[in-house]
Amino acid sequence: MSLTVMKVKTPRFRLGNINVQSFESVQATPSFDTKFTTQIKIKNSANWGSYKFNAANITFLYQGATLAVIDVAKGKAGWLSTIKRNAEVSLNSTALTNSNLGSDLSSGVLTLNSVGRLNGKVAIMFIMKKKKAANMNCTIAFDVTAKALRSLECK
Repeated sequence: MSLTVMKVKTPRFRLGNINVQSFESVQATPSFDTKFTTQIKIKNSANWGSYKFNAANITFLYQGATLAVIDVAKGKAGWLSTIKRNAEVSLNSTALTNSNLGSDLSSGVLTLNSVGRLNGKVAIMFIMKKKKAANMNCTIAFDVTAKALRSLECK
């Protein structure tokens, strides 16, 4: 008789490529308005079972202040696979009250964060189910002068 032990790993929840469609900023009255498309990736490539997850939200923040929230519909990532969903995001600074937006815009780099949590269960070999939560924490830097994405780093 043999015993096989399978460790359940936490799936990865990240933002993918960001394509900036428009980016407008005004330094005189510190404000910005941007629109971009991105991919939401749920990667279950470390598990030998499917990951069924509930609906979730991704929140885009500037220095802790919420700029926008987008929804992620519930779904299922098959074993050893990645789901990619496209999303369109519109962000503006109208909700910001007291911030360092003027100094960030004049420095040429606007840094935003995106956070989210995906709750679900990994079903291993149709035998056992284990609850797993995948967290997203991405830092997005926009180049204000080039009106383009400078960097995207997810942890």
